[in-house]
Amino acid sequence: MSKVELYAAIRRDHRGGMSMRQLERTHCVTWRTVRKALDAAWPEPRKKLPPRETSLDPFKPVIDAILRADLDAPRKQRHTVTRIFHRLIEEHAADVSYGMVRRYVAVRKPQILVESGEAPLEAFIPQTHPPGMEAEVDFGDVTVRLAGELVICYLFSLRLSYSGKAVHRVFASCGQEAFFEGHVHALRTLGGVPRSKVRYDNLKAAVAQVLGLKRARVESDRWIAFKSHLGIESFYCRPGIEGAHEKGGVEGQIGYFRRNHFVPVPEVDSLAELNELVEQWDRQDDARRIDARPTTVGEYFVDERPLLMPLPEEPFETCRIFTPRVDRYSQIPVWANRYSVPVRLIGRRVRVVLHASHLVVYDQNVEVARHERLIAKGGCHLELDHYLEALVRKPGAFPATALEQARSAGRFTPIHDAWWAQARKVHGERDGTRALIEVLLLGRHLPHEHIVAGLAAALRADALTADAVALEAREAAQAENEPATTPPMHTHAGQPAATVTSLHEWRLAHLPPDTRPLPSVTAYDQLLHHRRTSGDDHREGEAQ
Repeated sequence: MSKVELYAAIRRDHRGGMSMRQLERTHCVTWRTVRKALDAAWPEPRKKLPPRETSLDPFKPVIDAILRADLDAPRKQRHTVTRIFHRLIEEHAADVSYGMVRRYVAVRKPQILVESGEAPLEAFIPQTHPPGMEAEVDFGDVTVRLAGELVICYLFSLRLSYSGKAVHRVFASCGQEAFFEGHVHALRTLGGVPRSKVRYDNLKAAVAQVLGLKRARVESDRWIAFKSHLGIESFYCRPGIEGAHEKGGVEGQIGYFRRNHFVPVPEVDSLAELNELVEQWDRQDDARRIDARPTTVGEYFVDERPLLMPLPEEPFETCRIFTPRVDRYSQIPVWANRYSVPVRLIGRRVRVVLHASHLVVYDQNVEVARHERLIAKGGCHLELDHYLEALVRKPGAFPATALEQARSAGRFTPIHDAWWAQARKVHGERDGTRALIEVLLLGRHLPHEHIVAGLAAALRADALTADAVALEAREAAQAENEPATTPPMHTHAGQPAATVTSLHEWRLAHLPPDTRPLPSVTAYDQLLHHRRTSGDDHREGEAQ
């Protein structure tokens, strides 16, 4: 029985006519307890005992002095609890535990900050966001295992303040092109633009200079044009951690999205594959509820979507344009990385269109190369096909960096290696390598999988020429488009028979049927008879 229930029973029995002595005997309590129960229905709170002395008490002034000295120290070089604990032991021979120090610092440190006036108590005012009016934007870094390598990418997030509906996109960088492409993707997904302000921190993609501690900013020209195109009204938060709460919705949204969808670390082959997963996760999050809201995010967004401003019909070019010169290694520099182009362009300037996740290289409006954008700085992305014309003249340079990257990407398969090794064994190092380069040149006209099939068939038949590979690759393409009605022949091991069609047979098989009549030699027989008769007459005259 609790003390409240005991007091209630004593008061009830007293109203029934019991005396004080009877109440003592009935409830087994003292006269003082009965008196307190009759005087008040609610028991008095238990008096707190005075704090006991601990072994930390002599050292509390020392800890206070350390915390006060930290107020003038650099923010990243202030004492941690562990450092305070070690100093007490090393400098003062204190016999204290780490837990005692941690509990005292947790209580005393905020008090010292308030006493110093450095961190005054700040009041936060609840806000109401009308539907279709406001949004928040930010970047957050995420770790991804991309093509087997652990890399850091950047998660763009645009969140509507009323419904909490958020759209995310992962990019290789957080530059201006990614900033613009993230807006375009998010606003297309949402179906409109917020009518009032969109909150930002001071990203370099938008802000060129922060003017003092006020909200005045010098914005970049492309960002001003982009805002004008979409009709966005920007609102910049205070610099640093002091302004983080001004867009706390998107800050918390990025943390939620990272904890719930990027744990464990996702493993993908490309950013395109990862962004497909991100779109699925965004749709799944429409079914969640924020705090104690009565309905889901998706249901709130249904009410908010018709109130957004419509998107402009004409697109805005979000990419960046560069015009680098191709060096003697047939490479171009783009933002601390290097990318290959065809060797015929060495020494010329090309036009590079840089997007958030890839780049396209043009030579006089003709696309000559396309690369996925490298994430780490100082990288180099080479295409083996860009160097084939030079390698035909220099086959000895074939084991190059581009070959290793082609192997890593799966474009240069073990079948290529096996055919190359056999070709070098038969034709010699130089001619065998040149034959392989001629095979690789076929990739400009035939699909990669058909060339691999042609190499496999030629290798089984020991046909180590580029012409044989080309014929078998075309036959594989034809078999894929027009499947044969009869099953293929197999050897005893169950493998397809290794037959290579000669060029003469291949041409005859593709000629139309000959419907002309067979030739006759009758006219020639008449000539032979006339000649025999003339010869007999001449021999008879001589005899006479």
